[in-house]
Amino acid sequence: MHFKHPEILYFLFLLIVPVLVHLFQLRRFKKEYFTNVRFLKALSIQTRKSSKIKKWLLLGCRLLLLTCIILAFAQPFFESKDSKNANNELYIILDNSFSMQAKGKKGELLKRAIQELLEETPENVNFSLITNSENYWNTDIKTIRSTLQNLKYSATPFQLDNIMAKIKAHKSAFKKDIVVITDAVGLDQKQLKNSDATDSPLFIIPKAEQKNNVSIDSVFISKTVENFYEISVQISGYGDDFNPIPISLYNENKLIAKTIVTLDSKKKTLNFTIPKQAFHGYFSIVDNGLAYDNTLYFSISKTKKTNIISIGEPAKSNFLSRIYTSKEFNFNNYTLSALDYNKLEEQDAIVLNELDEIPQALATTLKSFVEKGGNVILIPSAISSSTNMNSFVSIFGNLRFNSLENREKMITKINFNHPIFNNVFENKVTNFQYPKTKSSFTLTSSSPAALSYEDQSVFLTSIANSVSAVAIFAAPINIENSNFQQSPLIVPTFYKMAMNYQNNGVNALIIGNNTPHLTEASLNKDAILTVKGLNQEFIPIQQILNNKVKMTFDDYPEQAGNFSIYNKKKWIENISFNYNRTESDLAKANQSIFSDYKKIESIQSFFDTLQTDRSDNQIWKWFVIFALLFILTEMAIIRFVK
Repeated sequence: MHFKHPEILYFLFLLIVPVLVHLFQLRRFKKEYFTNVRFLKALSIQTRKSSKIKKWLLLGCRLLLLTCIILAFAQPFFESKDSKNANNELYIILDNSFSMQAKGKKGELLKRAIQELLEETPENVNFSLITNSENYWNTDIKTIRSTLQNLKYSATPFQLDNIMAKIKAHKSAFKKDIVVITDAVGLDQKQLKNSDATDSPLFIIPKAEQKNNVSIDSVFISKTVENFYEISVQISGYGDDFNPIPISLYNENKLIAKTIVTLDSKKKTLNFTIPKQAFHGYFSIVDNGLAYDNTLYFSISKTKKTNIISIGEPAKSNFLSRIYTSKEFNFNNYTLSALDYNKLEEQDAIVLNELDEIPQALATTLKSFVEKGGNVILIPSAISSSTNMNSFVSIFGNLRFNSLENREKMITKINFNHPIFNNVFENKVTNFQYPKTKSSFTLTSSSPAALSYEDQSVFLTSIANSVSAVAIFAAPINIENSNFQQSPLIVPTFYKMAMNYQNNGVNALIIGNNTPHLTEASLNKDAILTVKGLNQEFIPIQQILNNKVKMTFDDYPEQAGNFSIYNKKKWIENISFNYNRTESDLAKANQSIFSDYKKIESIQSFFDTLQTDRSDNQIWKWFVIFALLFILTEMAIIRFVK
């Protein structure tokens, strides 16, 4: 047994006081004889004997009473079995990612977890609460009650290792108790291993009852005709046995089209036809799964002509004029000697078409052009020196021209995931009319090939930065050296290389991906563009690039939706933001990875365990009760003992 205030035990010396009083009251009686009272002698002896017993009982009660009072004030206790961790700091990690929208036995997982925290967390317990996007250090449940009740779902995926790093960086002299409340969607073994072994977390894993979910993944323009766009929307189903799903298309909140989709496969693509004009709307579905991925916002800008210059001999550039038609492009061809360098900054794409030599002045200008968002297409000349071409391409990235090989090779492989061919083909084509080249350079590149020869060597690749790309061919494609100009691949290849990163397609950015966006705007040095939505407004990171502005959005906006870009009060263009679909598959919740970690059922059981294992057994109340009992005993002795 231990005492909280052991110094009070010195008052036990006061027990000598009632003993002295008792001894004083037990002094010997002096005998006095009276006449004719002999018959009282026996009664006197008996009365004196009874009185002595009563006084001894009263003495014992008073000693025990005083002892109990002193011990009660000293506050005795029995030490808890886990007393060494009684001063640990408590950290609660609450996963508020979108997968926590899933419904469990008692409703949405996040809302149920918040309710349990509000109901079961003792008011006298200090803790720190860390969510996917917010940190609340050294608080208590009364202070944070309103914040918890208004906690929103976060577009930031749950990354346990990042959160544990924050806790570790929060220096403290005490050990840490860490409780993690998560559905474990997207959590892997690597994140768990990065947790500090000395602060091994406890896990509460709420389980979703309904794991079926349907998500709208992407939207793109699949076909462009005279006055219409054919847009395709891709829907994914996670789970089994889906009911028919209604899907609607809105433009500026006006219903444009509606249909029913039956998910007979994991992925489904639907096509809609809309007028060829600016569009600012969204697709929407209704399902019983997660809500965050049921809407996909997108914008289509008003069609603008793309400015393209080809530098090379006119005879070799005729095929480009047939691809870059006047309806969509402002195309011009110049020889190197007639080139006006001042016009280069006004272009969206520049084609270097079989130049025998690339001057240093042109290379320097094109380097600045690419950094500011322009695309460059390089078609080598058979008589170009590899030294000159390597000097040029080295300013853009890791690529090298090797020797020219004079042997015929077939172009047989298309990389459908490459940005040049992404969303170009509805199906992966494996059996097409293979183009060929008679002579070609061997390319060494760290970038993936868009088109490859039959021997797996590179025919076409690109070096990309955040806003533009430099596409590079391994061989001349004039009709004397290649039949690539007659291949069906020629049109989509050159079209996408020129339009890469241009805003004439669908605009649907992902929040948190940090994909730069180029907006055509001529700003003064101190001017700033603002992005405005229905309920949100923010200023992105921006960089002025001649007649364009490069914007980076980081983790903004906080909510998905349709927005507009303004220069003060002047509207520039529309833009759309969506949540990343990384949380859509609820089957990613892997329970087996927690086999080496301690799991608990609920917040209530956690605090009950803390109370049992770490709270000292206070017994001073028992001594107060005993003191009251001894008072009652003393009163009974005085009243009833004669």
